[in-house]
Amino acid sequence: MFFLQSDLSNSKTMIVQSVLKKMGLYNGKVNGVNNTNTEEAVKQFQSRVGIPMDGIVGPTTYKALEKYILGYTYYRIEANDTLTSIAEKNHSTVNLILSANKDIDPNNLNLNTVITVPFNYNLVMDDINYTYTAMWYNIMGLIQRYPFLDVSSVGNSVLGKELYLIKFGKGVKKIHINASHHALEWITSVFVMKFVESISRAYMNGEEIEGYNIRSLFNTHTLYIVPMVNPDGVDLVNEGLDPSNPYYNDLIRWNNTGRPFSEVWQANIRGVDLNHNYDAAWQESSNAGKAIGITGPGPTRYSGEFPFSEPETQAMRNLTNNEDFYLAIAYHTQGEVIYWNFMNLATQRDQDIGDILANASGYSLDTASGVSSYAGYKDWFIKDFRKPGYTVEVGKGKNPLPITQLPRIYEDNMRLILAATTVWCKL
Repeated sequence: MFFLQSDLSNSKTMIVQSVLKKMGLYNGKVNGVNNTNTEEAVKQFQSRVGIPMDGIVGPTTYKALEKYILGYTYYRIEANDTLTSIAEKNHSTVNLILSANKDIDPNNLNLNTVITVPFNYNLVMDDINYTYTAMWYNIMGLIQRYPFLDVSSVGNSVLGKELYLIKFGKGVKKIHINASHHALEWITSVFVMKFVESISRAYMNGEEIEGYNIRSLFNTHTLYIVPMVNPDGVDLVNEGLDPSNPYYNDLIRWNNTGRPFSEVWQANIRGVDLNHNYDAAWQESSNAGKAIGITGPGPTRYSGEFPFSEPETQAMRNLTNNEDFYLAIAYHTQGEVIYWNFMNLATQRDQDIGDILANASGYSLDTASGVSSYAGYKDWFIKDFRKPGYTVEVGKGKNPLPITQLPRIYEDNMRLILAATTVWCKL
């Protein structure tokens, strides 16, 4: 995989700027603009790794840059090496090396053995308009430095992208978390990926987060996280419509708003709103859409031809049916509100747990109304399993929320998820 600097899309330029900033080579804005500062940073990188300094991210430069995007390198052990010296030579730490190489004996390093050496910076690109490519890099890098993470796929999107599942923990108490059912709400994917990285780092280092013993949590719970339910829609919003897209002409016709996809598109690539495609008052959802003029594919609110018509919602259904989650959280934006009920099927227990989550995050607890109150993941989870399910609307403002809101979103919802691990006794 490579691209020329002159051909970089806005999203790919952001990835380059983000990683060069982690390396201390770029101090400008991560804005996707291929400016002089970006070119100079690329030249500095090329100089550092011994590549001709032309400021262009061509095949050779990209191959050298990719390991820094992934966040690790390989190292062949030499005579007189120690883990400390290897860490110092490669801008790593002893703990990171031990984590990435679970069978290594720090007191008996075998000459010529090749080991994985993660770089000592945070991987998740929390300063860009997040895309499927960015998430893929982050997942691939995280499983190298934290091999205790279990990564698999629960299915594929319409365009064939993997719907990744990240499992943290090995306990019997199972919580499900998902993000980016809606394309404009991609900031929720950045949050959950950042959460995965933070909780994994705390586990590796034996640290607490907000007073929670993460190693203990790892043994008692398993977090099942699907960080991007709608990757095709997210990429349409953040990368634009490519003429090679098999739905190119359809999408132009379906988006009859007169506004760009980056401002209006919530649906998947077939124009189905995934969070109105679950079998939970689906007909009511369809009727409510028709009442406001939504009769077919479009940017939002179209419920599809029938419940679970889309491969993305089918994958979420199968995952949920196959696992015994005691609680589920679906992340959306915006409003700083937690929706907890569905057609009065939730119980006082569920409201009490919602109060715990609200107190932890500072969000308000509420019930949805109107067209938004049907056929969502949370609605289906409550209806079919009679267990506590929550739609959490993070941040405030207009979608898509700016990445500058991420620090606040992270702090609020890191506490919310950790609080969710305390409510087992209430079930």
